Amino acid sequence: MKRARYAIIGAGSTDVGQAPLDMSGAAMFCEAALAAIADAGIDKNEIDGTVTHGTEDDRLHHQRMAGLLGLSGDFSTTLDNGGGTQVTSVIAACMALDAGLCNTVLCGYAADYSARIRRAGTQQSVSIIPEHLLAEEFRYEFGYFGEMATYAFGARRHMHLFGTTREQMAEVAITQRNYARHNPQAQFRKPITREEYFAATPVVDPFGRLDCCPVSDGGGALIVTRADRVPANARNVAWILGFGTANNVDGLMAGDNMIVTAGARSSKRAYAMAGITAADVDVAQFYDTTTTQVIIQLEDYGFCAKGEGGPFVASGAIGPRGAIPTNTAGGLLSEGHVAGMLHLVEGVRQVRGSLPSERQIPGAEIAVISGNGGNTVCHGSLVLGRSPN
Repeated sequence: MKRARYAIIGAGSTDVGQAPLDMSGAAMFCEAALAAIADAGIDKNEIDGTVTHGTEDDRLHHQRMAGLLGLSGDFSTTLDNGGGTQVTSVIAACMALDAGLCNTVLCGYAADYSARIRRAGTQQSVSIIPEHLLAEEFRYEFGYFGEMATYAFGARRHMHLFGTTREQMAEVAITQRNYARHNPQAQFRKPITREEYFAATPVVDPFGRLDCCPVSDGGGALIVTRADRVPANARNVAWILGFGTANNVDGLMAGDNMIVTAGARSSKRAYAMAGITAADVDVAQFYDTTTTQVIIQLEDYGFCAKGEGGPFVASGAIGPRGAIPTNTAGGLLSEGHVAGMLHLVEGVRQVRGSLPSERQIPGAEIAVISGNGGNTVCHGSLVLGRSPN
């Protein structure tokens, strides 16, 4: 598949954080989708494809969302690669367009995890982990529970091998919160100090609360179409220059998978399709379940050598005037955990140059976006550009 044969012509999102108790994930999906359709300036009847990602208890999610929105169903499917799904949904949309199955595709995701917890009255009474996974050996009875514990293995391994420090991890949390303060839809906008970072409640060694993404409600959506359907005078366009996927199917604990994500391979494929290198990228949106995931992906995507991610972020490289401004809406850590959907929305807005001056990265013409699923196992990479050339 060649670069710039497809484009994202609309992007929409909701506020992130704690939705009203009577607002469902489906309602947030529709809100984001309608905003994306309006942003694209098209009639919803022009959409004949839908690619979605439902929450764990959703079946045929695409069918339900398309039905609620009154969309055509020429091509419609639900994907599940965890946090890697949102990038993969755009890739699947391009493949469907390339095959002639449809002309214009809605991609989206929304979740109401926080609202579900609050409606139930306690987190313990809400099943987010499927029941069949609760009895795995050597896990919960030994105090190993929750996604953060899994990421902690990789963080400690990276620290052991390369000398990565919590001071460097703090730079990620502080920088992303500084970005989020300019994002009116972000869950957390109040700047944090280094002292607040180190005083934050411990979660699992080496992580404190500010190293970890929150539980969030929110949604986002994109409209993807073929290049020949992009109006000649269209302004709200992000061209799809390249993409790639990879999967460490042998699992997180195998080989070097804890410190090398599958993004090391998927990014090479995306760069090759786009005809660029990391040096050509102006802004990055990396899936940041934890602070160390940003550090590791900066290495995997070629912005610094393996093991040098900690000193790289400490140098200010991911700030607005740095070598590679990263997670410019606040990322999962501060904008909120919407399974990486809002990384795509932010990437689109940055390369379009359509953000307010306090949020827009000057000269941001090429963006790279990542998606991580299954504790860094499933990975997707997407390269967007302001121009198709």
